[in-house]
Amino acid sequence: MFLRLGVVGVSLPNCYCTFLNLISNTKIQYKITRCQQIKCRLVYILECLYGERKIICMHAGVARRAESARVFTIINQCKTVIWPAVTPGENFGGGGFALRPGQSMMFTAPVGWSGRIWGRTDCNFDAGGNGSCATGSCGSALKCGSSGATPASLAEFTLASVDYYDVSLVDGFNLPMVIKPVNGQGNCSAAGCDGDLRLSCPSELAVKANGRTVACRSACDVFDTDQYCCRGLFGNPAKCQPTFYSKKFKAACPTAYSYAYDDPTSIFTCSNADYVITFCSNRKQSVCSYHNNQLACSDSSRSLAISMSRLMLVLLLSFLALQFSV
Repeated sequence: MFLRLGVVGVSLPNCYCTFLNLISNTKIQYKITRCQQIKCRLVYILECLYGERKIICMHAGVARRAESARVFTIINQCKTVIWPAVTPGENFGGGGFALRPGQSMMFTAPVGWSGRIWGRTDCNFDAGGNGSCATGSCGSALKCGSSGATPASLAEFTLASVDYYDVSLVDGFNLPMVIKPVNGQGNCSAAGCDGDLRLSCPSELAVKANGRTVACRSACDVFDTDQYCCRGLFGNPAKCQPTFYSKKFKAACPTAYSYAYDDPTSIFTCSNADYVITFCSNRKQSVCSYHNNQLACSDSSRSLAISMSRLMLVLLLSFLALQFSV
């Protein structure tokens, strides 16, 4: 199992990235390279290859504030920069930020928070945070104070004693996204996509930019009929049934809302969990969170448990090696 462990913001004269190779149960091999010095809190981001399966792991060195808070990790696995947006965004960097490919950011939201997270693409912002995006824009602001323009894939949350969460494509699709709860109790299923709907979007729904499909509009948005919008005579679950277009959306994102009454396979619950929201991933990819001296993963059949003493030993050996390498 290969782990890439980035350590930033430690009270040391330099900042380093440590590459760890954990072999069997006892042997530890590692090599170390220097990284750019960054001042921030202690954060570990781990990228693990377990057998043939890649998993994304994360650990915040700052303790979780209370069981009434939820840790959100937002990861960009797309090949290009994206600009995630969050409303309400007070606990999420003001509601908008850039994520480079492979980059992640962590936030904490209190119980009682109810909001949505989405990604923006092909944005151009100036130093003052003003600009525009090809998809998902919330006016001209980098930090969103209102909902984004459609079409956009949405992650929706209501945090309470039992959290409710879903991925919604009711207003269209612009990026594959997955929600995975970690360390929770209850159903706690993954929500979201296995594929990229932009690759199979019907031409009549496609949003084009520079000759390529950048998003896929909803049938309701394009045709504005009662049947596609689940209103009027179709304003109830018995009458509003899946259509040709909603089935296309469902094929790409089996556990996302493809139309308004797509509840049975689209809304999920979990208690006292952390959440990992990944763009351009799929539901089969495991994610991990470090709590209570263990690295717990969303895939229980391949879950990892690493004790604090072992992790501290790894870090100690790594830092000792650094002293001899500089």
